[in-house]
Amino acid sequence: MQFSYRARGAGGKIVDGVIEAADQKAAFGRLREQKLAVLEVTPRVVKKKFFKPKVHNSDIVIFSRQLSTLVSAGVPIVQGLNILEEQAENPAFKSVVGALRGDIEAGLSIADAMSKHPGAFTELYVSMIRAGEVGGILDTILERLSSYLESSEVLRAKVKSALMYPMVVSLVAFTITVFLIMFVIPIFKDIFSSFGGDLPFITRMIIGLSDFLRQQFLIFFLSIGGVVWGVKRYMKTEHGQEKMDDISLKLPVFGILLKKVAIAKFTRTLGTLIKSGVPILQGLETVAKTSGNKVIERAINSSRDSIKEGGRMSDPLKRANIFPPMVIQMISVGEETGGLDTMLNKIADFYDQEVDTAVKGLTSMIEPLIMVVLGAVIGTIVIGMFMPMFGLGDLVGNG
Repeated sequence: MQFSYRARGAGGKIVDGVIEAADQKAAFGRLREQKLAVLEVTPRVVKKKFFKPKVHNSDIVIFSRQLSTLVSAGVPIVQGLNILEEQAENPAFKSVVGALRGDIEAGLSIADAMSKHPGAFTELYVSMIRAGEVGGILDTILERLSSYLESSEVLRAKVKSALMYPMVVSLVAFTITVFLIMFVIPIFKDIFSSFGGDLPFITRMIIGLSDFLRQQFLIFFLSIGGVVWGVKRYMKTEHGQEKMDDISLKLPVFGILLKKVAIAKFTRTLGTLIKSGVPILQGLETVAKTSGNKVIERAINSSRDSIKEGGRMSDPLKRANIFPPMVIQMISVGEETGGLDTMLNKIADFYDQEVDTAVKGLTSMIEPLIMVVLGAVIGTIVIGMFMPMFGLGDLVGNG
């Protein structure tokens, strides 16, 4: 349960904040342990909102950079968190930072306090913070985390930009096509029927499609919605998610891009964890959970099992037939030389550039392709409607 409090701190400064406790008495006790003179403690009333504020990746990046600077400057972690709480603009993240400060003041480690907020701090983030606490290099780890998160955000933005354009254009094209079929073609149908005569095959086919959609409009779109719902339900199952992830990596156009993104993410994440002092087995477990692809996750877990049994990480990755030979060779060299983290980061740098090139190539290829498809669909409708016009004299004569 959360309680809002007002207390007097060192130097007589009034402090407002939020603390978690079992009841009001326990909240008083925790605040006294923090050497605060309690003025007021009340249960916190959280108003339900339709759109609950979320912690964004940008909040975590800025937080990591600022906290790294404060810690390296010798500012105590609790005081640093108090400063960052006051500066936080996102209400959701402000609450998280306040809860962190309270938990750390109560005796929890930074990593344990962060693990209570999985919506803000991922398992990877918590693992690296824990390694930084143990190694006494928290400021360095925070700097690496912010650099890693920035790189991940850039990679995500590249993929989003590559996928957004075709999705938007396809949606617009679908909407225009449905509008023409349902509202424009019936007007032409009435005109043609008033003249009589036989219509070309393509015209009859389009008019038939228009009649079907107008008569079965609700059933048609409910069927589409049912298919989408069924696919989503299937994708939520273990087998369905793995199958869809496998198919996504084998797609003719987007599969190559998604595979490069997966390799860049895997190598960057594992390289950052190892360099930060996280044991390789724990690092592989964390990377597998955050991979976002069940096929990649299975390959990483096989590598983890191989290392447990005294084997090498590169052998199971090779058998997975996902990672290119160059990646396998560089990982193998990194294992033999003891510079695995350096080699992984070099692979990640290379594939970041590959993703950038692939996105540019994909965009330049998709634009004309979409135009061709859109032109073919709209052109077929236009030709189908205007073909009878060429024989309008015959239709009138027959009439």
